[in-house]
Formats: sequence, C-alpha cells, structure tokens
Amino acid sequence: MDLGLTDKRAIVTGASQGIGLAIAHALAAEGVDLVLAARSADKLERAAEQVAQRHGRKVFAVATDTGDDESVRRLVDETVQRLGGVDILVNNASNQTAGYPFPPLAETTDEAFWADVNIKVVGYLRTSRAVAPLLTAQGWGRIINISGLGARQTHSIVRTIRNVSVAALTKNLADELGPHGVNVTVVHPGATRTDTNAALLAEASGAGADASPDSIRRAVNTSIGRIVEAHEVADVVAFLASPRSVSITGDAIAAGGGLVGSVYY
Repeated sequence: MDLGLTDKRAIVTGASQGIGLAIAHALAAEGVDLVLAARSADKLERAAEQVAQRHGRKVFAVATDTGDDESVRRLVDETVQRLGGVDILVNNASNQTAGYPFPPLAETTDEAFWADVNIKVVGYLRTSRAVAPLLTAQGWGRIINISGLGARQTHSIVRTIRNVSVAALTKNLADELGPHGVNVTVVHPGATRTDTNAALLAEASGAGADASPDSIRRAVNTSIGRIVEAHEVADVVAFLASPRSVSITGDAIAAGGGLVGSVYY
C-alpha cells in the first residue's frame, strides 16, 4: 500500500532513541523528509545521520527542549528554513523514568509530577501551538501524540495523569483543527522493547541481567503473547501520518499488543 507520504515534511520530537527513532525510520522509509528533535545534541546528530544514510532522505537534527517555549519556536522556525514547511508533527518527547517504579501516593512528589507534565503534556501543547498555523494555512496536516497505556491503568499516578491529559489535548485539537484539514490522533504504546528500556524489561521478566530476549517477550501479559517492538509502534504512526488515515481523528489507538482481560469501546 502506498501511504502517499513521499516528500511530506515531518518533525519528530524525542527522536534520538527508542520509539521516536523508530518512527523517524518508518517515516523516512515512506519518503518523508525529517527534522529530529531531542535534548541530547550528540545523540540526536548520530540518529539523524543514521536515518538519512539508511533511507536517502533529508534528515536534520535540531536540539530542542520541549519544556521551553522559545526552544520550541526555534525548532519550528528552523524546520521551515530547512524543509520549506511542515506537514506532520509527531510528539514523542517525554521522561521515560517518570512514575517508575510506580511510587505510592506518599512518594509521588510535586516536583516529579510537574517536571514530567511540563515535558509531555505542556510540551505537546507548545509544539502543536507552534505548528498548527502552518498546517491550517496549507489546509492539510497530521499531529500524532505518543502517550501510553498508562492512561488505561493504575500503578503510577504521574503516568496515568500525564497520559490521560495527552488524550484530552488530542481530542480538543482534533475538533478545532479538523475543519482545516488537520487530523490529530493519540497512540498508546504499552511495554515496548527499545535499547533504552532493556534493563527494565529484564527486571520485569524475573531473570534480571540473565534474561533472554524470549523470556522478556513472554514476561509481558499481552493478547499477542509477547512484547511489542518499537518498529511495530512506528508502523502504526506512519499510517496515521498519511493521507489514508483521514477517517481517524481525535481518537486513541492502542499499540500495546492488547491488554488481557480489558474491553474498550
């Protein structure tokens, strides 16, 4: 299936590693030119070079702190200068250690809460606010917000609140921007294997440092019987970024392999 993404232009935040980097690869493979954003400049440059070399697309790295409004505006301005515009925004920047290892109420601090919400929720608001005028002016665009299945589970106060908040932001943006040709969706990954969370997954498997890839895959209680890989989440995002996803907006797409025993409708 041709997704119709050739020569589209995208910003992906949190793109130096993990799911964000996998999304960058998936979009570039479909012919998208990219600006990758993250706070770590050196790692981000290496990621951009890797994506460009593998897929032969224009890929630029712009070090960005989505917790700072001026930094976000610079990101969008530089993207327009480098690529000539923006068609797709993938919001993925977050603090992956927030809410882990699921502290109880007494140990959930204000500082941890606000630091994470500033990056993941208000950060998504900042980037969307900066990009939206460009998308509405051209009459087409996609915003995909990466949240998490913590929106549908307890265990972590911070993770649940931040992910529910991202879903609420998504629906508000979808209703406002939809008449202007802009679709906005939220993707909820579950436990997803990435290079950066390998130690946490090994711990969850019960085998610690001796955990094999197969034991980690089996340790996660999913309907498909294994952990989801980062590139499999990225495939979902690539479709949502495409013109073929026009019938989907404002809604949440779970990409966690299925929560056993839960019904959502």
